[in-house]
Amino acid sequence: MADSSSFELTHRPRRLRRTASLRAMVEETVLRPADFIAPLFVVDGKPAPEEIGSMPGVFRLNIADLVKECRALAKLGVPAVALFPKLDPSLKDDEGTQALNPDTLVLRAVRAVKKAVPGLTVITDVALDPYTSHGHDGVLTAARDDVANDRTVAILAKMAVLQAQAGVDLVAPSDMMDGRVGAIRKALDAAGYTGVGIMAYSVKFNSAYYGPFRDAVGSAKAAGTNLLSKATYQMNPANRREALVEAALDVGEGADIIMVKPAGAYLDIIREVRNATKKPLAAYQVSGEYAQLHAAARLGWLDLPRTRHESLLAIKRAGADMILTYFAKDMATLLQR
Repeated sequence: MADSSSFELTHRPRRLRRTASLRAMVEETVLRPADFIAPLFVVDGKPAPEEIGSMPGVFRLNIADLVKECRALAKLGVPAVALFPKLDPSLKDDEGTQALNPDTLVLRAVRAVKKAVPGLTVITDVALDPYTSHGHDGVLTAARDDVANDRTVAILAKMAVLQAQAGVDLVAPSDMMDGRVGAIRKALDAAGYTGVGIMAYSVKFNSAYYGPFRDAVGSAKAAGTNLLSKATYQMNPANRREALVEAALDVGEGADIIMVKPAGAYLDIIREVRNATKKPLAAYQVSGEYAQLHAAARLGWLDLPRTRHESLLAIKRAGADMILTYFAKDMATLLQR
């Protein structure tokens, strides 16, 4: 019915919002199960999945349960998982030596998943924080006041080769050491793993949103302190131009995929990096983003399904090709209906 009080307008954008079918026709950004990478936490020998208190619906899984979860994700159309180990504290030391154990937990997990679900892309974290007693992403300087960059990079390169030997598809250096992508690429190629790719945490900010993740892998506390500062290697949240520098360096050193982390508070950075490179771009919707949506929903302040969808849509709209998110399984289930 015509509006009897209408006035002359040539452009009425609401015409294309009038019905659900019209809105679907002009929808610019669409989420698919294939957009998601599921981060998963693995532990040794737990008899049953152990829910992480600060991350409702997210569990630490033993290897058998991890394989079951990977099968379920693959069936839902999720193409990749990123594995993070939680070690027994007795296995941790200042040097993170367990990271170079050929039979360490994450390598056994990779072998089991690739055997059970060979078509699933498996990504492993290359950083020392799950392995060090102090919780930093690398080994410390003699003064114990910073991470020793070059000595850490040498260890990370060895870690990456061990992960490639286990059958991983992508190694993901998340440490933010200078030069680590180039060193890892050189080490992988020298060992004959030219087909193993690097998903680099190229633009990783020193964010307050990582707290629940650190609880999940047991790296939340360091040497008698409650808060672990990683400000000397992770990026200052205030910096935009530096993000482009870091991304360009990793592309130049051989990264196949680059990443921005966190995602939700850094949508402008995702767009800046997207405009600056043709490389595939990942974004990580981190544990704190996941936890805050759940917390607000539990208080009745937000609609979880709608805010979950909107938050992921915003990340893809900003320019991400793939999203690491703890909502991967829920979203894939919803989108397959």
